[in-house]
Amino acid sequence: MKDNKIKIYDMALIAMFAAVIAICAWLSVPAAVPFTMQTFGVFLTVGCLGGKKGTIAVLIYLLLGAVGVPVFAGFTGGPGRLIGTTGGYIFGFLFSALVMWASEGIFGRRKWVLLLSMVLGLLVCYGMGTAWFVLIYTKNTGPISFAAALAKCVLPYVLPDIIKIALAFAVSTKLGAIINKQKCFPG
Repeated sequence: MKDNKIKIYDMALIAMFAAVIAICAWLSVPAAVPFTMQTFGVFLTVGCLGGKKGTIAVLIYLLLGAVGVPVFAGFTGGPGRLIGTTGGYIFGFLFSALVMWASEGIFGRRKWVLLLSMVLGLLVCYGMGTAWFVLIYTKNTGPISFAAALAKCVLPYVLPDIIKIALAFAVSTKLGAIINKQKCFPG
């Protein structure tokens, strides 16, 4: 009976954090270059739930969006959003979560591992998203260099993403311990 409660609790957490990512995607922060809190939601989710459950929550978020539930930025969803020029960044969220899960598996659940894995996950997301952008943009509009795509799609978001990582790290180290009812991030 106890195992069922744990599984139900985990499923509820996974569903709740998939919803958190969607809510974060809908939050647009006005700035010189407006941005959403989507990456914050992804990093918070994996930081709080750990690699396996966090990755499952990110996957559920992506699947909901893929079937048309408006969970992506701007209250959008559907396969068209995933195969568009920015779809690679959305898929990059899953690979960010996988990087965080792998880091946790190799180095354990420590604060420095979490922070480093968030940074590495963001770099993977940037790389995947930019490569996808270049491919789709070139196919639909005309050639664009990887450097030009980075300047357009990544550079304006680096500072906001660093701030989102710092916030996700701070919140997930505290909230993760509460959710898991233990100190889950030693030194």
